[in-house]
Amino acid sequence: MPVFKYSLGPMDNNTYLIVDAATRQGAIVDPSFDSDRLLPEILEKVSSLTYVLNTHAHFDHVIGNEFYVENTGALLALNRGDLPLLHSLTEHARMFGFEVQASPEPTILLEDGQTIKLGETEIKVHTTPGHSTGHVSFVLEDVVISGDCLFKDSIGRTDLPGGSLQTLLHSISTRLLTLPDETRVLSGHGADTTIGRERKLNPYLKGL
Repeated sequence: MPVFKYSLGPMDNNTYLIVDAATRQGAIVDPSFDSDRLLPEILEKVSSLTYVLNTHAHFDHVIGNEFYVENTGALLALNRGDLPLLHSLTEHARMFGFEVQASPEPTILLEDGQTIKLGETEIKVHTTPGHSTGHVSFVLEDVVISGDCLFKDSIGRTDLPGGSLQTLLHSISTRLLTLPDETRVLSGHGADTTIGRERKLNPYLKGL
């Protein structure tokens, strides 16, 4: 079950491509700045792009939604709690100096405990609010794509609409730190890490 990482744009966003080894079906996670240029490479790696999966709807994680839905027919998936963010995408981006296209509406509204089938790969949905109201993380075998919930040596910011430090720490404690220590953490920005490393060394998680 390969997961390919692409670091893109001025905010050091990570976009991920999940490929089911058996069927070569693919899912792109959080298509960010300039992710449209990845399409030729993606189409070489996959037989079809089945899903666009959003961990949350802050503008830098959903800029590429419209492009990939329009050009591949992929189904867009987002948690219901982040629909207000998705609907205010262009205004939010403008506050940071970016002009972006509006996103299509999700075809799939993600729920906690849901399993998304990508060929023979199972992608489990863990709701992890705190950075945003409807933030989710995606768990696959020994990998978690944590969006802006958990980072190497840090956690997501909570000063944006829908943010709550108490809620975020509860999400990390109950939904991520319960995963095995060897689980790779693929974050929305920056370097990869593991659950075990963050449990021991992340200064924001002391006492959890």
